[in-house]
Amino acid sequence: MNIILPSPGESVTEAEIAEWHKKDGEFVEKDEVVLEVETDKAALEIVADCSGVLKIIEEEGAVVAVGTLLGTITEGEASNTPVKFQEVSTTQEEVIADERFNDFESPAVAVLAQTHGVDVKSVSGTGKDGRVTKQDIQKFIDNKPVQVAPVSTPKIEKEIESVFEEVNFRSETPKKTPRIRKKIAQRLKEVQNTAAILTTFNEVDVTEIMALRSKYKDEFKEKHGVGLGFMSLFTKACVEALKQFPDVNSEWRGDEIVYKNYSDIGIAVGTDKGLVVPVVKNAQTMSLSSIEKEIRRLALKARDGKLGIDDMTGGTFTITNGGVFGSMLSTPILNSPQTAILGMHNIVKRAMVVNDEIKVRPVMYLALSYDHRVIDGSEAVQFLVSIKNSIEDPARLLLEL
Repeated sequence: MNIILPSPGESVTEAEIAEWHKKDGEFVEKDEVVLEVETDKAALEIVADCSGVLKIIEEEGAVVAVGTLLGTITEGEASNTPVKFQEVSTTQEEVIADERFNDFESPAVAVLAQTHGVDVKSVSGTGKDGRVTKQDIQKFIDNKPVQVAPVSTPKIEKEIESVFEEVNFRSETPKKTPRIRKKIAQRLKEVQNTAAILTTFNEVDVTEIMALRSKYKDEFKEKHGVGLGFMSLFTKACVEALKQFPDVNSEWRGDEIVYKNYSDIGIAVGTDKGLVVPVVKNAQTMSLSSIEKEIRRLALKARDGKLGIDDMTGGTFTITNGGVFGSMLSTPILNSPQTAILGMHNIVKRAMVVNDEIKVRPVMYLALSYDHRVIDGSEAVQFLVSIKNSIEDPARLLLEL
């Protein structure tokens, strides 16, 4: 079997070999993950189509084109035949005698000398023909100077190294930048250089949607098999706002502004390998439960590193929730070529004036970053107010107001 780099998706022509999960010459089972490759958009796993012995051709770190031969698997079964060892019955004296220092010493002399680390050649023999006897070896041992063992022990040496590491606080650890991280950096910098990014803010009282979730969460989960979260409600609110303000759902393309008549909502997710944005496609046609199921499906794939290119292709508007990490406020960067992105933040109890009375309410700060080349400030503010109104009065979502 040839291991070929498959085409991960449109516009992706090459990938970097991130890690071989098996060593060269190692046996692999069918459907076992053999290696992982990274593209500009995602990390992909390649599995074995058959069982056999692996031969690696392209090493880790190599950047290869789609269709490149990465390695081969020679079909076969794993060998379960136990290794047979020749049984040897011999005494310690016979073994050491075979390796004794010269042919004149007896096995007993060789054993005693090797046990105490004595070089027989350095001992004066008193036996016949100058042979070294056991008494000669013992006398040499008795007269040997006592060597004082060093004070340092492995434990002490380890503690010394630990202390040294703490003192050496200016150490550096270089780490190769993953391909996906390089692409993220490139795209973020490009959008800063090309778009006129501006951010507008608002605050939203989430009392009503918290009460809604509390009242119906059990019944919702029992019927739909998934919990009712904030992300589906905010996604639905964004879809309704995008219908009212089409400029926010557009794209600057060359000399044209392209308006989308559909809402593909990207949900930014932080992973160990960097930020990824899986897309809930055709969200304008989906119910709350459908949106919740799709968000959960994509989130699980992101967590397991199994997002494909198709999962992240497209997107007309993006939502990022820094609140799950404790962020109070931020200014999100656009997800090019989109013209706007919504930033959600943590929910904190704050003092608010409600009907001329000071009340303690759960409040979230919202941020909308947008491309001022396409979207006017008044339109961006009204878009964010529309989301605020839908969240503070969830009935508007049902009535599509």
